[in-house]
Amino acid sequence: GAQDASGARGPVVARRLRVAPPGRAQDILHGLDFTLKPGTLTVVLGASGSGKSTLARALAGAWPVTGGELTTSRLRVGYLPQETALFTGTVAENIARFHTVNGKVDAPQVVAAAQAAGLHEMVLRLPKGYDTPVGEGGRSLSGGQRQRIALARALYGEPDLVVLDEPNSHLDDAGEAALLQTLRALTARGATVLLITHRVGALGLADQLWVLHEGRLRAQGPRDAVLAQLQPASPAPQALPV
Repeated sequence: GAQDASGARGPVVARRLRVAPPGRAQDILHGLDFTLKPGTLTVVLGASGSGKSTLARALAGAWPVTGGELTTSRLRVGYLPQETALFTGTVAENIARFHTVNGKVDAPQVVAAAQAAGLHEMVLRLPKGYDTPVGEGGRSLSGGQRQRIALARALYGEPDLVVLDEPNSHLDDAGEAALLQTLRALTARGATVLLITHRVGALGLADQLWVLHEGRLRAQGPRDAVLAQLQPASPAPQALPV
């Protein structure tokens, strides 16, 4: 990739981070402090409306920071939003985000992204392979296929920071297994990965676990420490009546 030999990927650092939707005064995130290190996977849990997608959008640069600091030190970001929208065009054009050179997509980059997303074999089974039109808004594909194409799009060009918002909501078991393999490969190559999910399958791979509640980090730290925190303390054994 474009990294120099010293591995110039820096951590992602937030200090008292506040985020509001564009054009709105009301913050959704209230003063988050965190560090995301290269080569690690952070899993974010939290109820609906806790601010998980807002955090993803802020990290992806899609929503403005209204207070505090967010340092991503010019990292290339790959982002998979919760609502996956495909564009009218081919599978390859969607993965490449319509970046073309002399009117053609960069085929090796597209295939590399599809392989990273565990999508390559599936694409080869489509009627025209990578040149298959996805139909308007992806109508000709299943929800799982659309989600995996959107995942490949997020991985296109080997981003340093990968933000995945509920990437497995439409995946079957095979898709879920492919996603876990993808997450392993991303951290192995030194990418920083933030995964928002309701499913616990990915917890086994997590380095850090965060719990968002009403726009604040209620718990954050190494996975096992946070899981222990979340387990309700077992009740003290009752003394048996004599």
